Amino acid sequence: MIALAVVGVISFIVMRHIGTNEALHNARGLTRVVGRGIAEPNLTEGLLKGNPAAISRFDRIMRRHVVGDPIVRVKLWTPSGRVVYSDARRLIGRRFKLGADEVASLRTGEVDSGVTDLSLPENRYESGQGKLLEVYLPVRTTAGTPLLFEAYQRFSSVASSGREIWLAFAPALVIALVVLELVQLPLASSMARRMRRGNEEREALLKRAVDASEDERRRIAGDLHDGIVQELAGISFSLSADAQQLDSEGAPDAANALRRGAKQTRQSVRELRSLLVELHPPRLREAGLAAALSDLVAPLAGRGVHTRVDVPEDLELPSKTEALLFRVAQEATRNAASHADAARVDLVVSETPERARLSVKDDGRGFTVDEAVLAAGRGHLGLQLLRDLAEDAGATLEIDSEPGRGTTISIEVGRP
Repeated sequence: MIALAVVGVISFIVMRHIGTNEALHNARGLTRVVGRGIAEPNLTEGLLKGNPAAISRFDRIMRRHVVGDPIVRVKLWTPSGRVVYSDARRLIGRRFKLGADEVASLRTGEVDSGVTDLSLPENRYESGQGKLLEVYLPVRTTAGTPLLFEAYQRFSSVASSGREIWLAFAPALVIALVVLELVQLPLASSMARRMRRGNEEREALLKRAVDASEDERRRIAGDLHDGIVQELAGISFSLSADAQQLDSEGAPDAANALRRGAKQTRQSVRELRSLLVELHPPRLREAGLAAALSDLVAPLAGRGVHTRVDVPEDLELPSKTEALLFRVAQEATRNAASHADAARVDLVVSETPERARLSVKDDGRGFTVDEAVLAAGRGHLGLQLLRDLAEDAGATLEIDSEPGRGTTISIEVGRP
C-alpha cells in the first residue's frame, strides 16, 4: 500500500509537470501563430518609423485578432530596446534594456518564455493583470528589419490548461493503480500466508528439536544412571569388601590398593552423577528449583567449596522460568568450578510480584568484563550463550566481575 501510494504521488507530480510543460508549449505555439501569422505580415516600415496611421492600423488588427483572452498585452521591440508598438500606447517610443533571454531569442530565432517580472519599468502597466507569462519570438518587417514580438498571457490560463491536460490522464492513472493493487493484494496475501505458515513450521520444528533434545538428554541420563553408574557403584562396594577380606588375610598392601581403587571408583560415580544432573535435572520438575539447585552445588561441596542455596520456601514459578534460572545457575557454577578457583559459591533466588531474580556469587579470581569480547563470544562462549538465552526469554542478564574480587552473575525475568 505504501509503495502504491508512493507510485501514485510520483505519477501525480510527473503528470502535473508534463501538463505544465505542455501548457507552456501550447502558449509558445499560440504566440508563434499570432506573431508569424498575424503580426509579421502587417509589420510595415511606417510602423517601425512611428507613423501614427501605421500604428493605428496595426493596433486595430491586434485588438481585433490578438489582444483579449488569453493574450492580454502585446509589445514590439527593436534590438536596441525601443518599443515600436504596444496596446498600452503610452509605452510606444520608450526605450528599456532588453533582458538576456530576449536578446538570445533575437540572436537564435527561437521562441522563449518566462514569468513576467512586474517590478520592471516596462511592465508597470501589467501590474493589475496578476501573474503573467511572457512569450517572445523574433519577427521581421516587410522590408526584412528584425523585431521582437512579445505576447503576455495570464499564467492562470496556462496553469488551467496544464491542469486540464494532466486531469485528462488522471482517471487512466487511477484505474491502472487500482488494477495494480487488485492484482498485488492476492499475491501479497498469499505471500503473507506462506510466510506465516513457514514461521509456524519453523517454530514447530524448533519445539520438536528442543523436545527431542530433552528426551535424548533424559534417555542418556537414564542409561547412565541405570547402567554404568550402578555398575561402578557395585564395583566400589566389591573392592571395599575385597579390601577388608585381604586385611583379614594379612595382605595390607593389596588391601590398600583395592581401597584406593574403590575410592577412585566412588569419585567417578560422583562425577557421573554430577554429569547426570547437568544432562537432566530430574528434581527440577519433581521437587522444584530449590532441590535442583542443591543437587547442582553438591559436587562443589564435595570438593571442599562452601556453598549456600537460598530459595524462598513459598516460591512458585512457571516451569519455563525455573528452567531458565536453573540453566543460568548451572553455567555460573560450572564457571566457578572450572575457572574461578572459588572457595565459596552462593546461589540466591528472590522475587517480587513482577519479577524473579537469581544471583550466583563466587569469591574466585574474577575477570575483566569486556562487553565487546563478550558480545563476540571470544573466550566466553558460555556467558554469551547465557546472554542469548536471557535475550530470547525477555530477561535481563548482568555480569559483575573484577580480577581478584570474584564474580556475580544475575538474571531477572518478568513474572507472567
